[in-house]
Amino acid sequence: MPYKLNIFSKILLLIALLLIPILVLYGISNRTANLVVQEQIESTNVNQLSFFLHQLDSQISNLSMFPVIMGNDPYIREFIDMQGAPIMDVLKAQSRITAKLGLQSVSSGWYNDLTILLPANQQTVSSSIFLGGGDRLQWNRPILKQWTYVEDRPGDQATAMFVREVSEPARAGRIEEAGAVYQVRFTIRNITDMLDVYKLDKHSDPFLFHPAYQTIWNSGSNRSLSETIRTRLGEAPMNAVGQVRQEIDGQEYLVSYVQSEQIGWYLVDYVPVQQMLAPITQTSRLFYVSVGLLLVMSVLAVFLLYRNVQIPIVQMIRSMQRMKRGDLAARIEYRSKNEFDYLIQRFNEMAERIQLLVEDVYVEKIRSREASLKQLQSQINPHFLYNSLFFIINSAVMEDRDSVVRMAQNLADYCRYATRVENQSVKLRDELELVKHYLNIQNLRMQRLDYHIEVPEEMWDEAVPRLILQPLVENAIVHGIEHRMGGGRITITGEQDELRNYVVIEDNGAGLTDRQLQHLHAQLQKPMSEDIGCGTWNVHHRLFYKFGAGSGLTFQHGTGGGLRVTVTWNRQGALPETAPVSEGG
Repeated sequence: MPYKLNIFSKILLLIALLLIPILVLYGISNRTANLVVQEQIESTNVNQLSFFLHQLDSQISNLSMFPVIMGNDPYIREFIDMQGAPIMDVLKAQSRITAKLGLQSVSSGWYNDLTILLPANQQTVSSSIFLGGGDRLQWNRPILKQWTYVEDRPGDQATAMFVREVSEPARAGRIEEAGAVYQVRFTIRNITDMLDVYKLDKHSDPFLFHPAYQTIWNSGSNRSLSETIRTRLGEAPMNAVGQVRQEIDGQEYLVSYVQSEQIGWYLVDYVPVQQMLAPITQTSRLFYVSVGLLLVMSVLAVFLLYRNVQIPIVQMIRSMQRMKRGDLAARIEYRSKNEFDYLIQRFNEMAERIQLLVEDVYVEKIRSREASLKQLQSQINPHFLYNSLFFIINSAVMEDRDSVVRMAQNLADYCRYATRVENQSVKLRDELELVKHYLNIQNLRMQRLDYHIEVPEEMWDEAVPRLILQPLVENAIVHGIEHRMGGGRITITGEQDELRNYVVIEDNGAGLTDRQLQHLHAQLQKPMSEDIGCGTWNVHHRLFYKFGAGSGLTFQHGTGGGLRVTVTWNRQGALPETAPVSEGG
């Protein structure tokens, strides 16, 4: 007999067959991935360096606009033109200009100084209180129209700064030729701070250099290594953006650089190549170790799957097959001690509920048959019929022929509709006709009942359960109007919106208190009892089960002091425009 593999053996063999091509493909893809990752890292380094330099250039570009803003300021223009003005006016204007320059200076995120040079009287107005000495008071030098690296004390980088000036007139080439010079400058401390932030985020060693000036380092720079890289870069022509590889002390470095558009300096960053590829190498080692562990764990996982999944599924299939054969008492006795316990428990609960529901259906069928018989017997209230017949007899004795005809006609139409049980779904127009017959009968008998029906024609063809309105009208007469000494009035109105139909039945009877209304609403949600009455409870639940949530009865205080009952049921068609039709009795 040939050996048949079970599911455990099949999955184990499948795992082994999958691992072999995975190892081969990984070896090939790993070599390709190394090359691709190196290219991506190189590209990423340049992009990140460019983005950082763009931020630096943006700050410098913003500072470049400050001299232009100063030249267009009306107060500064007024101060420059104050020739021969009283000294107090000049000092007052100078104080105001100094304050404006201070506010303009602090509006930037960088430390900077704004200065106005007036060569005619060699006067200086600045946002900085430290004036005099160095470049700022040299009145016979060229105007620095481009950003220029300047050291107040040559060789002392602590005093180094970048300066840019705008002259008036713009064609002036030297300080003494200009009427006014607007100067902005910032120290290299701003650049050092940004380099420190970039180094903190990237764990690299960026610096800024120009072949003609000293290098600007970050605070924690490896200056010996950076100086070697800087020297080698300066030995060959450099593009605006580039990358080179340099080997220093047996270690290969990837050097990236980008040139600033604002100041012309180069932003340089470097990273060891081995450091870039270290995660890939480590990942490769971990992969091969993981494959071995995966094989061992797969065998264990297959066994656990068979024990904790396959066996519970087989048990559930067997129980479902028993239920399919009609054995509603089928239950699962197996305990899997995992998530299947929840499914098994729910299955057992579901089977129990199905068994109960099936039994309830049989019981309900019996109750339905009994209820149908009772409905046929009680569709016409005996007292209502007796009172109507006695009215006919008395009217005949009194020879009131019109009253006899009207009562007999309305009573016949009423009985014909009420005793028709073959179709339990009718149109709203039929229900309204029945209500009119009923109200006409009550009006003839009581001689003090008035009614008004106003329901849009568009609602007349809406389908409703049979005898859905008459029980409510009967309750309004019996409990609200019949015991009144004066005349009674019943108003029936209808309306509809995009979702629902509404029919409102309102009387001017005694009404109910707030507590009685709350009790009435609560009774609708409970099994039928004598407290609420068969008709009201039956109407509410027939609407709910036929038309869904939102359908049913609601009770409110009437505008005339009586009771207001709203019959609501969900629409099944489109919303037409309503055109009310009025009828009275």
